Amino acid sequence: MIRSMTGFGRAQQAAAGLEFTVELKSVNSRYLEFNCRLPRGYLFLEDKLKSFTQERVARGKVEMFVTVDAGTDDDITVELNKTYADAYIKALNELSEGYGIDSGVTAASFIGNSEMFKVVRKELDEEAVTAAALSVAGEAIDKFIAMREIEGAKLREDVLNRVNFILDKVSFIEAKSPETVEAYRQKLEGKIKELLNGANYDETRVITETAIYADKVAVAEETVRLRSHIAQLTDMMNKGGAVGRKLDFIVQEMNRETNTIGSKAQNIEIAQAVVDIKSEIEKIREQIQNIE
Repeated sequence: MIRSMTGFGRAQQAAAGLEFTVELKSVNSRYLEFNCRLPRGYLFLEDKLKSFTQERVARGKVEMFVTVDAGTDDDITVELNKTYADAYIKALNELSEGYGIDSGVTAASFIGNSEMFKVVRKELDEEAVTAAALSVAGEAIDKFIAMREIEGAKLREDVLNRVNFILDKVSFIEAKSPETVEAYRQKLEGKIKELLNGANYDETRVITETAIYADKVAVAEETVRLRSHIAQLTDMMNKGGAVGRKLDFIVQEMNRETNTIGSKAQNIEIAQAVVDIKSEIEKIREQIQNIE
């Protein structure tokens, strides 16, 4: 299935005594760019989440946001730095006694002193936390991919509609091209008769000149190759997968063949059809920039 490179997914689960929330969002990128934002203390998850995401996402600039809620405070304790407290209070007493200053020291005086207290967290079971994080990440990625596939289906429909339009124009060019050669032959023959005023002329020469002209304006090879490229593009759009970069190459080749047809066009209707084809190819090119 065709996937867009833009998407969003969110999941929340409680596991390993923690509440995990994972959000993903992505925009277009030539390759896969992954950036993960994790809470302090959980940075060990980054490489594992990156590898886990790479297994399922091929292209796009992906940002993952992970939040972790401990739920309770049972795993957090605050310890008094007694050595520091003793030294600090001793210094305050010396200041008070030496200079006759009323210290007015209370327990509240030490709030905000980061050296006085130490916050100790219960050691994490990294294996259990990793399993829980990957589980919720998997659910978020499922939703993320589902959104990409919905957008991808819209892109596929639009591209194939434009492909059908191009095929109609190619058929028109293939039908019109021989008419251009016949019109040239008739014009050449009429001009010769006019110049010779009814005298005999070398019909073989007219046939030769017409053949030379036909060779110059023939576009059969180009239309065959163009149809081949269109068939490849259509096949890839139908099979799906991470085909964005391959599609980009095929569209370049379609544009190349169309330019060659345009350079050979000696008929205003064919020239207009070429302009129409190039316009649709450019719109296809814009759309496939969004495909994974």
